[in-house]
Amino acid sequence: MTSLLRHRPTILGAGSVALVAAFATASAAVLSHRTDLDAADRERVAAITTPTTDFTKAEGFERNTAGAATAIARPNHNAFSFPLANLSFEGQQDFKVGNGLFKKVWVSSPASTQASDGLGPLFNARACERCHVKDGRGRPPLTPDEPAVSMFLRLSVPPSTDSERAALADKTVLRIPEPTYGGQLQNFAVPGLPAEGQMRIAYEEEIVELNGGETASLRKPTYTISDLGYGSLAPDVMVSPRVTPPMIGVGLLEAIHADDILSQADPEDADGDGISGRPSMVRDPETGELVLGRFGWKASTPTIEAQTADAFSGDIGISTPHVPASYGDCTENQSACREAPHGVQAALGSVEAPDPVMELVTFYSRNVAVPPRRDFDDPEVLRGKALFYDYGCIDCHTPKYVTSRDAPQREHQFQLIWPYTDLLLHEMGEGLADNRPVGDASGSEWRTPPLWGIGLTETVNGHTFFLHDGRARNLLEAVLWHGGEAQASRDQVVAAAPDERDALIRFLESL
Repeated sequence: MTSLLRHRPTILGAGSVALVAAFATASAAVLSHRTDLDAADRERVAAITTPTTDFTKAEGFERNTAGAATAIARPNHNAFSFPLANLSFEGQQDFKVGNGLFKKVWVSSPASTQASDGLGPLFNARACERCHVKDGRGRPPLTPDEPAVSMFLRLSVPPSTDSERAALADKTVLRIPEPTYGGQLQNFAVPGLPAEGQMRIAYEEEIVELNGGETASLRKPTYTISDLGYGSLAPDVMVSPRVTPPMIGVGLLEAIHADDILSQADPEDADGDGISGRPSMVRDPETGELVLGRFGWKASTPTIEAQTADAFSGDIGISTPHVPASYGDCTENQSACREAPHGVQAALGSVEAPDPVMELVTFYSRNVAVPPRRDFDDPEVLRGKALFYDYGCIDCHTPKYVTSRDAPQREHQFQLIWPYTDLLLHEMGEGLADNRPVGDASGSEWRTPPLWGIGLTETVNGHTFFLHDGRARNLLEAVLWHGGEAQASRDQVVAAAPDERDALIRFLESL
C-alpha cells in the first residue's frame, strides 16, 4: 500500500490542480491527529483522500475498493463470502473455521450434540448465516405468512425512573428494554415455549412526481405485532425494524482512524452547509470507556467483537464469555424461558459458545472481503459519479479513507479503502424516522451506511430491498426516501433529467 501512495498517478484535470493542492495542504494540517503517520505519510494520505474533481476517467486504484484486501472474486452469488485477498495462510485457515461456525446450526437443549445445543430458548435465527444470508443484506418478508428471518423488531420503552434516566445519561445503557419482551421481538422458540410474537407489515403506496414526466412509487410501512406469547406489550413501547446489513469490509471500517471520523462531525452545522453529522459515543464493554460507535443502523456498537457477542445472545440465544447469560434475551417476566434447559457443558466451559468459538466467528466477521468495483471506468458510470459528487451525496457518504497503521490486524493496516460512509449519525427526516432513540441517536437519526458492494445485492441475495427496513425496492426509491439533512440532495435527484437519474443509479450499481 505504501508504494501505491508514493507513486500516485495524476487524476485531476489541469484546471483543478491548484484547488486540490490547496485542499491537500489544508487536509495535511487537519491530519495532525493521525499520530500513526509521519509527516510525509500525512501529506500523501491527505492528497489521495481528497475528493476528485476530474470525472473524465477513473481514479487511481478505484477498482480495488478495499486496497490490497479487495477480494479476488467474480461478481456471482458468492461475491460477499471471500476472505481478504491479503490474508495470511494461517489467517485463511482461521477464516474457514470461523465460517463453519458462522454457518453452524444450533439446537435446543438437551441434545446429543453437546457442542451445538443451547439455542434460545427464544430466538430469531438458528445460525448467524440464517440472518446474514451469503454474508449479504437481509430483507422483509415477501408475503404476510412468511416468517421474518433476516429482519426483526427492536423494542424499548422511555425511561420511567431516576435510575433509568441516570443510566441513559451516563450511557451505562443505550435504551430501556420492554419489561416483558426485552430488547427485540423473537419470533421463534424452542419446543414447549411460545414465541414472543410475529411482526406484521402493511404498506401504503405514495407517488412521487419526477422531472421529465416520470413518477416513482414509495411504499410506507406500518408495523404491528400479532400472536403475543407473554401478555401485553407496554403501552409506551417503541418499535423499530431492522434488516441485517452485509458483512463485507466491516474489519476495515473498524480500522479507520477514529479521529478521521470525528473530524468530519459538525453537530452544530458550524459551516452552514446543512449537514450536521454527529458521532455516536458508547461505552466499550471491555474497558467501560466512551468510544466511537461504528456498527449497527444507529452506530450503537463500538467493535465487531461486541456486535458478535450481542448477536449470539439476542438473535440466537447463545451465551459467550462477553454476554454469559444462557437464557439470551429472556426477561425476568418470562420465568419459564429463564428456567428452560441451557447448553452449558462443564467440560467445555461456563458458556454455550466458549472461546475459541467467539474468537473465530469474530475473526471471520472481521475478514470478509469487499469485492472489486465493476464498470468503474464506464463513461456513464463516471457521469453518474460526477452527479453523486455534485448533488452533495459525499457530504455524508465520504468516498475514501486510508486505514490506521496501528490497526490491530496487519492486513487492515494502511489500506486505501472506498466505503462511501462517514459512520456518523445524520437526521434523515420524518419519513425515515422510527421515533426510537438509542444512545446518542435520536428517533430520526441514522448512521450513514457504507455503499460498497451495494450494486451486487441482487446478484448475491436475489433482491433489491434497501434502507434499514427494506422498504425501498430499488436504489432510486432508497434515494427518494432521504430527507432531513439529505433533503437538498434528494430534491436535486427529483429535479434531474431522466438520463441523469439513470446515470446516478448506474454509478451506485457499480459500487
